[in-house]
Amino acid sequence: MPKVALYDMSGAQIGELELSDKVFGIEPNKAVMYDFVKMQLANKRVGTSSTKTRAEVSGGGKKPWRQKGTGRARVGSSRNPVWTGGGIAFGPKPRDYSYRLPRKVRRLAMKSALSSKVVDNNIIVVDELKFDEPKTKLMVATLQSLNSGKKTLVVTADGDSNVMKSARNIPGVKPLRVDFINVYDLLKYDTLLITRDAVARVEEVYA
Repeated sequence: MPKVALYDMSGAQIGELELSDKVFGIEPNKAVMYDFVKMQLANKRVGTSSTKTRAEVSGGGKKPWRQKGTGRARVGSSRNPVWTGGGIAFGPKPRDYSYRLPRKVRRLAMKSALSSKVVDNNIIVVDELKFDEPKTKLMVATLQSLNSGKKTLVVTADGDSNVMKSARNIPGVKPLRVDFINVYDLLKYDTLLITRDAVARVEEVYA
């Protein structure tokens, strides 16, 4: 069972926390994490690009010239894709790029991403994270005392508004409620700063 240091907001170690083997102690599966990130990015695609086919552009009601005898190529409509102002052949149309992986695969990807943070020693567990008021300066000081690094994902259990507002304007820092934790953000940010309550919530869901 993996163990990590438990810190307070001042950066002082106040103990150790045992993490669940089933969530934080598995062998990370890189292929599954890749598949999950690919799905997550595909689901973000809007897919609204659109072009007009020859059936949708204006004009083309009359054959430009007779079929034979002019010496020019035969043409049936000015909406031909070859012509300027004609339709677009095989152009994009609005479509849905989203798809879903099986539930077991999604769970394995999440546990792999969490375990990779433990393996790489890039997880910081803090006893609690609370501010009396939204103050970016306080959050910066807390991150510095915890040596969190430049790119940090801050995960809390309840999504405290003071914490969220204090962290959202710091470059390279993203505050996130534990319910919205995802593989893409876990891999994108170098350090995972997570509260003790959030760890318990994660283990409750994925163990």
